[in-house]
Amino acid sequence: MKARKMEEEIQTLDAASGIDALTFLMEQNGLNQSDFPEIGSQGVMSELLNGKRQLNINQIKKLSKRFHVSPATFIDDSRGET
Repeated sequence: MKARKMEEEIQTLDAASGIDALTFLMEQNGLNQSDFPEIGSQGVMSELLNGKRQLNINQIKKLSKRFHVSPATFIDDSRGET
């Protein structure tokens, strides 16, 4: 039930990016960059959280499974637009 409530809260963030959602979930669960070895090194996590890198499909799938939310949670609507 907790995961469902978090997913609902994420959906209320109208213009949230995938990284915004990840940051929110990290805060809600008391996690930091080193808690995501399945996503990449601390350096990779730092680049993701600072907007220097975008989540790839494999990372999105892993985060979706870990947090029990839709992969769409981590996909930005503006991806690929310039």
